[in-house]
Amino acid sequence: MNEAAVIAATRHWVEKAVIGLNLCPFARAVWVKNQVRIVVSQARHVDGLLDDLDRELDLLAATPAERIDTTLIVHPTLFPDFLVFNDFLDIADEVVAEHGLEGVIQVAAFHPDWRFEGTEPDDITNATNRAPFATLHLLREDSVARAVATEGGDAEAIVARNIETLRRLGAEGWATLLPKP
Repeated sequence: MNEAAVIAATRHWVEKAVIGLNLCPFARAVWVKNQVRIVVSQARHVDGLLDDLDRELDLLAATPAERIDTTLIVHPTLFPDFLVFNDFLDIADEVVAEHGLEGVIQVAAFHPDWRFEGTEPDDITNATNRAPFATLHLLREDSVARAVATEGGDAEAIVARNIETLRRLGAEGWATLLPKP
């Protein structure tokens, strides 16, 4: 899949699922202001993806939030196995710390086969963290805090609402929101 197709599929997912279902009540504001950067990693190995992560952390830290508030690093092929990707997330958090960005930038993750501990693979609630491709979402912690204060967000209430939304939607409804290959 070429870079343009990966970006198009990711944009579709953000617009139809993340924003469309209001899974993240803070996403719309930065999306409409074009403050979301989408980067497709072409890394052939984990080391290359770590280099991409290094560059994006440096760029995000050095760029005003008004220009780039958040970054999605998308890799369409490197992590076909969710458990391998899940293990990689510990390394991604270590990279954030190596950059001295703990408490400044956090990593949220998405994967086509995301599975929360204690759930069955087909549990629709896993869809809150499912995306077309393995994705590292770099978030500015101060932006998240501002959004929570502005929107009156309560993390537990958001999670509960998302679970209810996905259960009402069901697997067939979720499938209609995903980009078509």
